[in-house]
Amino acid sequence: MTQLRFGIDLGGTKVELIALDGSGEEVLRTRVATPQGDYVATVKTVAQLVQQAEQQLGAQGSVGVGMPGAVSAVHGVIKNANSTCLNGQPFQQDLAYALKREVRLANDANCFALSEATDGAAAGAGVVFGVIIGTGVGGGIVVNGHVLGGANSIAGEWGHNPLPFLREADRPEPACYCGRHACIETYLSGPGMAQDHLAHGGEVLSAEAIALAASNGNAAAQATLERYIDRLARSLAHVMNILDPDVVVLGGGVSNIDALYREVPKIWSRYVFSDHVATRMVRNAHGDSSGVRGAAWLWND
Repeated sequence: MTQLRFGIDLGGTKVELIALDGSGEEVLRTRVATPQGDYVATVKTVAQLVQQAEQQLGAQGSVGVGMPGAVSAVHGVIKNANSTCLNGQPFQQDLAYALKREVRLANDANCFALSEATDGAAAGAGVVFGVIIGTGVGGGIVVNGHVLGGANSIAGEWGHNPLPFLREADRPEPACYCGRHACIETYLSGPGMAQDHLAHGGEVLSAEAIALAASNGNAAAQATLERYIDRLARSLAHVMNILDPDVVVLGGGVSNIDALYREVPKIWSRYVFSDHVATRMVRNAHGDSSGVRGAAWLWND
């Protein structure tokens, strides 16, 4: 039988499966609702999705899973998952037992980065920093086609570093759910931009609506977008000073703001410790499919 790659995107509300053939072409996609608060049912649901797909396609395949969370390097159980029934559970081992094969698992931001580095907007680049900017801020690192997980399984988690080069306009420093203040996520997430706009006298608007208002000449929205662009430039420069990636790929809802791609590269050289910035910043190629595709590409070796 033909070898396939199955990718699973395990989210809080849905479980999506994609099957890729040997050339990376999609041959099947399906999704079901995520069992709420039921760990055993979640393992069973994921296993059944793979088994049903193999029956339908008449072929077996490798299995990779992307999820918000990570495997603890100490205990081998899930940590930091928003589907809280997974936390503290040996999900990777239990799924491997159910499917009778090895299963690879990675954070959804890592899967996003891997997808874009493999056959997306950063295909062929040596070092890729994948950024997800939406309701939160996440990141993943891919080096020469392989996810960099890190000793603590937190490589790329830039959202919970403090906003660099802090200025008066960045104060008061917003509190973050992680217990700290001034985290990058509190400024650069969609809700973070909306809160900043409100704090500077603007209306209650989403990040996308603020960008639209700015393009239509609204002065308050333009000021909010300018602050956001400068904060994004500072934050990415901080990563670039450490990682020095070839490509930065943006994903998530806020990544749809066109002005980011025009304006951020114009100013990030102010903060990068170099006389020249060769790093490219690009929009993702696969959109919402990047996570599930990246999960399948966890078996790219």
